[in-house]
Amino acid sequence: MKHLSRGAFALAAVLALSACGSGSPSGDADGEPAEDDTAQADGELTEVEVGVIPIVDVASIYLGQQEGIFEEHGIDLTLTLAQGGAAIVPAVQSGDFDFGFSNVTSLLVAEDSGLPLQMVAPGPQTTGDSENDFSAVMVKSDSGIESVEDLEGKRVAVNTLNNIFDSMISEGVLEAGGDPGNVDFVEVGFPDMLAQLEADNVDAISAVDPFAALADADGYDRIFAPFADVVEELGVGTYFTSQQLVEEDPELVESFSTAMQESQAYAEENPDAVREVLQEYTEIDEATLAEIAIPTFPEEINLDSLEAVAEISERHGLIGEVPEIDDVVWEGAR
Repeated sequence: MKHLSRGAFALAAVLALSACGSGSPSGDADGEPAEDDTAQADGELTEVEVGVIPIVDVASIYLGQQEGIFEEHGIDLTLTLAQGGAAIVPAVQSGDFDFGFSNVTSLLVAEDSGLPLQMVAPGPQTTGDSENDFSAVMVKSDSGIESVEDLEGKRVAVNTLNNIFDSMISEGVLEAGGDPGNVDFVEVGFPDMLAQLEADNVDAISAVDPFAALADADGYDRIFAPFADVVEELGVGTYFTSQQLVEEDPELVESFSTAMQESQAYAEENPDAVREVLQEYTEIDEATLAEIAIPTFPEEINLDSLEAVAEISERHGLIGEVPEIDDVVWEGAR
């Protein structure tokens, strides 16, 4: 349909970025380090690769890289794009990535499965505004789906299965008096969701910005805010690493965590910079950038929120039991 042309173009561009990964925004057009990146050449920086997702959630780490925060803490940072936290987890565990970004549910599922991972720095937190959060469950305007309880018996796209969307949507359906077991979650990458919804391959999509803003512009309806409507001050994601790295190089973990905290603070204080840096790892137009909802970027992991997410994850069978916070959150981040 004609109204999808602009959004589809932008999504295709993001998908291409997802396939090839991302280098430093401070580098030149050929991916080579900028002229002032002399520390790496002198061997003073530790090379660190972090797996991230092409969504607004990770804007703070891109800003930290762009503003030289990681260099100040001795880190030569490479950011590599992936489909979702559930895909990043095994890459961190295997050592392909030193650190990664993931939604907290995927990390709880990984911990419950016996993977020794540690959350080491905060990520985004919901705005708490149901009408203008950076995530939404979205449907066609003529779908007949008007609220979260209408998702029973429907196919709902999530970027990866057993993640924060599964759990928050399931809890929303339960709170509305429905049976979340009757929701059919389908794994679809963020860049592909709008096309799948338009083709009626799914009935609803779990969108985050910039994709939610693109869907808004193309006339789709928001029927539920999974991050804002379920857990107060929901901490959506965190940066994490393997227990092995924590034990083998605690100084690097400390440096990364501190740099992330400073990057979070910078993002919180500079929302316009958040919008601008999105152009480094997505391809969206200026009009859409202006409509994006900016997350809150706290400097600490929200432990109360994490506990609530763990309880919800247990209730819906994503994990066997609620873990001790000390088992999943690095001591320096508690």
